[in-house]
Amino acid sequence: MLSSKLPMATLAAAIAAVIHPQAQAQSAASSAADSVLPVIVVTADPIGGRTPDDLIQPISVLSGAALERRREATLGALLDGLPGVSNSDFGPGVGRPTVRGLQGSRVKVLEDGMGVADVSGEGADHAIAVDPARADQIEVFRGPSTLAYGSGAAGGVVNVRSWRFNPEFGDRPSVRGELRYGENGNDRQGYVGFELPGSDELVFRADASLRRTSDFDISGFQQVDQTAGRRGKLVNSSLDTDSYSLTGLLRQDWGFVGIGVSRWDTEYGIPENFDARPRDLGGQADEFERIFADYDRFDLRGEFRQPFAGIEMARVKFSYTEFEMEEVEFEFDRTPEGGELDETIVEAVFENDELDFRLELVHAPIGDWRGVFGFQFTERDFDADDPRGGDRTFYVRPTTTRTAALFVIEERPMDFGRIELGARIERERASPDDVVGSRVPGVTLTGGEFLALPEAPGNRTFTPFSLSAGAIVELDPDHHLRASITRAERAPSPEQLYAFGRHSAAGTFEVGDVTLGKESYVNLELGVDRHTGPIRFDLSIFYNRVNDFIFLRSEDDGTGSPVGVNDIGNRAGEGATIGCEPGDGGLCRLRNQLVFNEQANAEFWGGEIGAVTDLVTGVNPVSLRFSADSVRGKLRSGGNLPRITPPRVGLGIDARFGEIDVSADFRRVFKQSRTGDAEDRTSGYNLLSFDVTWSPAAFAGTEVFLRGRNLLNEDGRQHQSFFKEEAPIIGRAFIGGVRFNFGG
Repeated sequence: MLSSKLPMATLAAAIAAVIHPQAQAQSAASSAADSVLPVIVVTADPIGGRTPDDLIQPISVLSGAALERRREATLGALLDGLPGVSNSDFGPGVGRPTVRGLQGSRVKVLEDGMGVADVSGEGADHAIAVDPARADQIEVFRGPSTLAYGSGAAGGVVNVRSWRFNPEFGDRPSVRGELRYGENGNDRQGYVGFELPGSDELVFRADASLRRTSDFDISGFQQVDQTAGRRGKLVNSSLDTDSYSLTGLLRQDWGFVGIGVSRWDTEYGIPENFDARPRDLGGQADEFERIFADYDRFDLRGEFRQPFAGIEMARVKFSYTEFEMEEVEFEFDRTPEGGELDETIVEAVFENDELDFRLELVHAPIGDWRGVFGFQFTERDFDADDPRGGDRTFYVRPTTTRTAALFVIEERPMDFGRIELGARIERERASPDDVVGSRVPGVTLTGGEFLALPEAPGNRTFTPFSLSAGAIVELDPDHHLRASITRAERAPSPEQLYAFGRHSAAGTFEVGDVTLGKESYVNLELGVDRHTGPIRFDLSIFYNRVNDFIFLRSEDDGTGSPVGVNDIGNRAGEGATIGCEPGDGGLCRLRNQLVFNEQANAEFWGGEIGAVTDLVTGVNPVSLRFSADSVRGKLRSGGNLPRITPPRVGLGIDARFGEIDVSADFRRVFKQSRTGDAEDRTSGYNLLSFDVTWSPAAFAGTEVFLRGRNLLNEDGRQHQSFFKEEAPIIGRAFIGGVRFNFGG
């Protein structure tokens, strides 16, 4: 137990002190002798100019040293371990944040305040098209954020803020970057950014990053039930990623305008127990999938001070993205040497063209009320195709989705503190293509009925409406009490409505439901924090009651395992599988887990706690951190929801010795035995890590770092991942590098 390793008095102080996210984001700074924290402005807050301490909704903000220590190649890996946030990965190339048990199309990911236009909501194996190397600050809103960012933010919002559109810049050119190497996976990463002022009013910025890896090492076998074959290697986990951007920004007394272009390009593998030797020599799978994705994006940002009477600030944001992705299968002939490549097949092509426009108007005070109202319009043209033939249909048909929304958020000071009210209304229309002549006729349901593929499902229109009310009570100069209630609605996503077929890289055969209705959430939140002094803390508890919650249900085959079907949806002994013998290929292979998008009433509840206390102040400060979180997700009619993050508890220590900063962290991820239908339990595991950073005074602007991850070399499985049975966490890893920031 954790308590047996620490003096009881110290542990009690840590548990009593639950860290405010602002303090968590700047834990190194909070240990300094003066205990003065830098001011952090939450840039995704529509009212603007507010700090985490000013917001009613629980938020974690990462910047500065805390962000640098956490920086990883995927967003989910970077945020994993923050209060209420975990990583749902599909191997090292995919890391999607899970917030309070919700993920995918319920967690809105923004880059510089605008949506990331990719297809990560259409498959658990799809990467989020954002480069964390570019992040200057990351903001995580926990809980429904639909007022500001719409239906896709029912679970939360993650905003990745880069330096590209920051109107503050110096009068000299500057360069900053980082080079690092990790021995596990021969992991090579680099980032460099340039800032070139053209005058006091004009600046140009450019950056580039890359990552190259081999397959990563793991502890033990790749699959949970594997007893033979290759050991200690996560096969097909290598990845290559590049990103580039170029931005110009003009600032004047009236505000600023910035225009930028960017490109992101990645190739990564879906970890597969691949071993194309004959089976009597330990052979396993004789094929694997790799994903190739890229986007080109145009962005415009503008802020205009007092553009007309009654408006203090107008913000204009625009982005247009062309995204493309291919899922490619590599098939091998078995040989004693490990197989020979037989053919490469492009099984699916995704295209997503997305336009997003947003206008925010911060009005002058009306009486005691201060706030913002705005308009947002999004048009998304999504296309997915199986290029192997006209009679093949990929699992989500082409769909055009248009969304228009109006929103307002207002705050008012009170004698006891402050209140906040907000509302948003959207109009969303999904227009799918007809699919005629598909080779997938349909699937057999649990009760034996046959569900035919809907050839012409028709358009669906939804009008989500959300309301929120909250208050901050100033208990005393050091403590806040926060309370809020949100009623939010969410429209079903295109894959939940129209999916019907095999998703090869994910290993699923997904069935949507064209009759699905809106989800509705009633979220109650209560929190208390101490935001100043040598002990700072935050405690949040929540209850989220959801009507008509949409989830992926697996069917039990009678043995506790999920039902498998072939590529056209036939179960064992049905259709093309009749007469199949073990080892037969083609349509005899039941290699796809059958999952259904279903709707039922659900509820989530839990809490997040954490603490930081300054044990030693002065020249060589030492601080202690504690954190824990838990979420429970279940159907109100009985039964558990699948892929819910297990409880976690963590303890860390930060110290500074002259030019050297040292951190060590221990986290316990507990077992998850509250499982959904046909879902296996997940064992608990421990994570131990360290960070050492040297900032030599003789080379100002330079830092040399060394970090260790998973020092115990644990064979951990992330329960919230769809792929936990096939891929454990990465084994023990050591990463070293240098970062620099010169000029400016």
